[in-house]
Formats: sequence, structure tokens, C-alpha cells
Amino acid sequence: MARTVARVIVDALSVLGVRQVFGVVGDALNPLTDAIRTTEDLEWVGCRHEEAAAFAASAQSQLTGTLGVCMGTVGPGSVHLLNGLYDAAKSHAPVLAIAGQVPVSELGSDFFQEVDNDALFSDVAVFRATITSPDQLPQMLETAVRHALGRKGVAVLTVPGDLGDRELTADRPARLSLNSPVSRPEESAVRRAAEILDRSERLTLLVGEGARAAREDVLTLADRLAAPMVLTLKAKAGFEGDTNPFQVGQTGLIGNPAAASALHDADTLLLLGTDFPYRDWYPEGRTVIQVDTEATHIGRRVPVDVGLVGDTGATVRELLDRLTSAPAGTEDARDRSHLEKAREHFDQWRTGQARLADPSHDKGLVGRIRSALDNRTHDIRPEALAAAVDRLAAEDAVFTSDTGMATVWLSRFVEMRGDRRLIGSYNLGSMANAMPQALGAQCLDRERQVVAFCGDGGLSMLLGDLMTLKTHRLPVKLVVFDNRRLGMVKLEQEQAGLPEFGTVLDNPDFAAVAEAMGITGIRVTDPTEVEDAVRRALGTPGPVLLDVLTNPDEIAVPAKPTVEQGWGFAVAKMKEVVRSHGER
Repeated sequence: MARTVARVIVDALSVLGVRQVFGVVGDALNPLTDAIRTTEDLEWVGCRHEEAAAFAASAQSQLTGTLGVCMGTVGPGSVHLLNGLYDAAKSHAPVLAIAGQVPVSELGSDFFQEVDNDALFSDVAVFRATITSPDQLPQMLETAVRHALGRKGVAVLTVPGDLGDRELTADRPARLSLNSPVSRPEESAVRRAAEILDRSERLTLLVGEGARAAREDVLTLADRLAAPMVLTLKAKAGFEGDTNPFQVGQTGLIGNPAAASALHDADTLLLLGTDFPYRDWYPEGRTVIQVDTEATHIGRRVPVDVGLVGDTGATVRELLDRLTSAPAGTEDARDRSHLEKAREHFDQWRTGQARLADPSHDKGLVGRIRSALDNRTHDIRPEALAAAVDRLAAEDAVFTSDTGMATVWLSRFVEMRGDRRLIGSYNLGSMANAMPQALGAQCLDRERQVVAFCGDGGLSMLLGDLMTLKTHRLPVKLVVFDNRRLGMVKLEQEQAGLPEFGTVLDNPDFAAVAEAMGITGIRVTDPTEVEDAVRRALGTPGPVLLDVLTNPDEIAVPAKPTVEQGWGFAVAKMKEVVRSHGER
């Protein structure tokens, strides 16, 4: 008996090892969701918003390296997928989106809810196509999957409402095998790069997520070159912890001065598996070597002297074979003063940050002076909350973070040691990603601890999918940095010398909202209660929302603050004071 279009698609997903499909049911999707209903090893996770479904699928793909799947029905249902799919595309996550469509006979007639999906997804998808005949399967599905996996991007397959339950005339199993090639750079380029590295006196590595699979080789190279290692945010998971004596944290707006100095004090920079986009944070006039699997990424952020197009691990091993620099500990080994200076600077910075994270900080002399300026109502310091989560969370926890200040506090105070993982909207920079990404991560393993660092603005944007956590009994722990602000926008305004405007949020009691939804809610307003509240939240079975009222005026100082930023901040604060006086 021939299979239907829906059955061919769902059977192929099962063979691929997909275990959850995220979306909102209805219309053109009905044959597909019914096929999922009758497939034993595939679970339909009904979300309250398709954007959350796409975020969840993207998170699964990023954590596993395999295909994530989401679905949106005709018209608005598919349109709602867009933002989450853009996040997947910018994160190079293989995601297959199944989009519903009006019946084939109505295509092009401006039918009710008709949207041109092929045009809609043209910018976000590496592959997009509309099935117009059952006999296009399974080949069209195979093509979509190979594009998503092979090009690490989004593939969109549109299924009209009258095709899902139609049978194929020439059925066959889908063939979906795909091998990942390991590319190597051109030999002369490796030789030239090794020569530059050998004669450089002060080397610094900028390491990204693309180097995670080559961790041990990268550590060996850092040791051989006596090079401090600056990490991108996405490289925290895999390169942080006591087992890496070379790392000095992140640079950029969320970074620290030790990392910024390590870059600026170097005469040569070696970029490994990163496309770090913030040009202002690269030092000028340095020799730069870049390793990346994508030739189009070479030199697009900073001028490059040698570009090595290839797999990071294979390239680093070839460099190690060609270096004449003596290994560490031998008589002719490199001078390690550049590395030691960077590490000492990093340790000093971390010591200072630890004082900020101490719940008793504001009771000391320095703390009382600072709190008189930036925390007059004695709200909870977000540093203290993030540090408490770091101390108490599992060594294999999965963390997600909303874009904005929640990511700043996670970057600075949560160490991705052990087998911890980290997911966020770090390329697209979308709001509202942390909770739905945590949803997807938790579906992969109901026993593994998943912690979402949520901004109050981000959480409230897709608040409805708290019900998805409850319905599917997903034990996600939501830590809400409730500063009643769009905090990053507030900071941007003040650094530009503008008074805060439009950023104040009229929040509910999020813990009470969670309780009304059947989720454990915990609200914290006292700094002395933070540690116990975090311990209770992490130890409570099922989903938990921890609503912590944090200081809205907390200042996140950039790694290398400028005079202009400081002056702008001072001017903004004066304007805010004058305005507030006038309002009285």
C-alpha cells in the first residue's frame, strides 16, 4: 500500500532520529500531525506560538548537531515561524520547517490566508520549495534535508492543504545519508602561517565555537605559543574552567578588560573558528591569521594576513607539525610573560567581580557608597543572582539566556565548566529566546538540568509558552532578572547621553502568574534570600519560575570604556535627575 505525503515525511523524520516536532496544529498540518500521533517514537510538542516552536527546534539542533523540526500552518502560522528561523539561520543550525499552504488549485488566487511561502522564506532559507504533486516525494524531502544538514541552515518545505493525505504513485524509502567532510587548508598557506607564528613575540588567540570539537589541539597550540586565549561567548562552553589555564574570558561590550588588553598587547592574533563581528574591538595594525571552514568568512571583520580555509582541528594539527617553537618547559621554549600578564589581569578582574556578587557587598563602606549612587532602593544585585546560580547549578546543566543584560550577567558570572552547554540568540540578537530554547533543550533530556536566564522583557514577550512547559511537564528552571526595564536599551540610551525613555516595564508578579498557570513560582525581594531561593528553585521537581527583583540601575562597564561613554552616561543621569524633579 502506497504511503501518503504526510506519512512519507513523518517516517523520514523518524529514520533521521528526530524525536520532537514543535508547532501549532491546524488546517494544512492536520494530516502531518495525525501521522505524528500514530508514530511511536515521535512526539508532537504543541506550542502557544510558532516563534517559540522555531526557537525550540533551533536549540535542539545546536545542542545535537542534527536536524531540528518545526511546523507552522497556512498563512499567519508560517509567518510566525520567521523570527525563530532567522535565529537558526544566523546560528548555522540545521532546521527543517514544514509550512502549510492553501490547496494547490487555489495557489495564486489570493485565497484566504494565502502567503507566498517561497518568497516569504527566500532570505532565511538555504532551500525552499512547495510540493505540488505527491510524486515529488521523497526526492524533494531528501533535497531539503541535505540542504539543511549540508549547509547548516534552514530548509522550508511547503505542503498545500490538499496534498498531505494524498498517496504517492511510486513510493520508496527516503535516502537521507550525508557525510560531513573534513576540509584542510592549502599547504603553502599553512607553512606561511607557521612562519609568522614562530617569529611573533606576543601571540593571542581569539577562539570561537567552531573550535569546540578541537579543544585539546587548541589547548596544545596555546601552550606551545604561550598565548592567552580570548573566548567568544559561544566558545564559553568547551573552553572555560580550571582545565584551561590560557583563557581570559570575553571581549566586547559584555567582556572584561583583561581580554581586551590581551588582544591589544599582542603583535599577532590567531582567530580559530570564529567570525566575531564587532570590528571596534579588534586592535589595529596587528598581524592576523584566521582559520575558518567558510572562505567567505576570511577577512570580513578584520584585515587578514593569512587565511586558512579548513576544519579547525585539522588545521591546528598541521600548524603544530610545522612550528619550530619549542614545547613549553623545554630550554628554548617561548617567553611566557605575555600569557602570565594576561592571566594575572584576568584573575584580578574576577576577584573584583566576586566582591560585587557577594550578597553583603552593599553593607561595606565601598558598597554603601556605590549603592547610594546606583541602588538606593537596595534591590538585589544581578551579579549576586547569577553567581548563586553558577555555584548551585549542575555541572552538566544546559543554560539559555535572553539577549540583553541577562546575557551580560551570565557571561561574567556563570562558568561553562564540566559538561555545561550554552544556547542563546548570540548572532541574531532576538528578544524572547531563552524560555523557548530551554523548552527545546529540556525535551531532549527530561532528566538534565536546564536553566533559562530570562529578562523580564523577553519572558513577557512569549509568556504564553509557559503553558507549554506545564503541559509537557518540562522541568525547566526560569531565572527572571526582573529589573522592570529593557535594561540593555536603557544602557545604550545613557551611554549616548540620552535620558532613559520607553524602557520601563509595568510587570506583574511573575511568580504569581506562574502559580496561576500551575507552575511553581518563587519571588525574591531580599538580597539575603537569594542563595536559598536559587537552591529551592533548582531542587524543586517540575518547571519553576524564580522571579528576582534586581537593581534596574546596575552598571555593566564595558571591557574598555571610552571617555565618550562615561561622559554620555553622566549627562544622561543628570537629565534623568532633572526630569524626575520636574515630574514632582
